[in-house]
Amino acid sequence: MHRQFDLIIWDWDGTLADSTSVIIDAITIASRELGLGEIPRAQASSIIGLSLNEAIKTLLGNIGPDNTQALAARYRDYYFLHEENIPLFAGVADTIKTLHKRGFKLAVATGKGRRGLNLALEHADLTKYFQATRTVNECLSKPHPQMLDELMDHFVTTPERTLMIGDTSYDLQMAKNAGIPALAVSYGAQPRESLLPYNPLEIFDEFSRLSQWLLDNA
Repeated sequence: MHRQFDLIIWDWDGTLADSTSVIIDAITIASRELGLGEIPRAQASSIIGLSLNEAIKTLLGNIGPDNTQALAARYRDYYFLHEENIPLFAGVADTIKTLHKRGFKLAVATGKGRRGLNLALEHADLTKYFQATRTVNECLSKPHPQMLDELMDHFVTTPERTLMIGDTSYDLQMAKNAGIPALAVSYGAQPRESLLPYNPLEIFDEFSRLSQWLLDNA
């Protein structure tokens, strides 16, 4: 079968890992406990994919460095307390292993920090299947294309041979900024109507449908 892509780049939270509710809880509880305001859950969901500092700025504006630092620390405390219990979406592990076996290069581009991604990969027992990863500790926050540009350079491939998969407008805009085709999923942080304007190749409401598309078409 003719292969369209050599490199498949995945977002992590909301695309491979069912972590949306933990992220929303972490940011809303942290803001409430620090007296910085009540953040609606839908609004909190909309910033998933950004770096933590960018997310805080988007949600609360300029609250000053001390408040930003305190909120980020409280967020991390809550998230790290629950991260070991975050599951992958059903079918993710088998799909990643199958794609790897078929010879695709696999990578992750995420708004998570390096520590968080490494632990998540370790907990999921998927570390060896992703030959390269980029986080906000090494690159500019999405939707800047730096993560994708660096991953393409690492694998010595071109935009037309690369595919980005994500659950947010930030993932899709990052792909556009890098000139890369993208697939979107609506079972994560953002609904279908938020993803449609970015013209992904397809939008999937279940991971099983995304998996089948990749095995049939990638």
